[in-house]
Amino acid sequence: MVDSVHQFTELVTTFCVIVNSISLILLLIRAIKGPTNPDRAVALDAIGINLMALTGLAAILLVTTNLNDVVLLIGGLLFIGTIAIAKFLEKGVIIDRDMD
Repeated sequence: MVDSVHQFTELVTTFCVIVNSISLILLLIRAIKGPTNPDRAVALDAIGINLMALTGLAAILLVTTNLNDVVLLIGGLLFIGTIAIAKFLEKGVIIDRDMD
């Protein structure tokens, strides 16, 4: 019984990795070809989320909890990058320098 559960978990996780990889390829195409810069920004954000998912799936396949810190790190960097891209798209600069 335990062996069949392990095989099923491995099968489902492998399927999720394949679907996630296809999604990453499509998002990469959208990030390169995107008709507008906001479309590219959303694609980059979704790529980061998919990378977090792939890291989580790798942790499941490797049966380890050591990759949980990596998922949190990717999430933090993704948040900072999203804020920077949004600010750049809105104002044209990331760091405001008021020289009064």
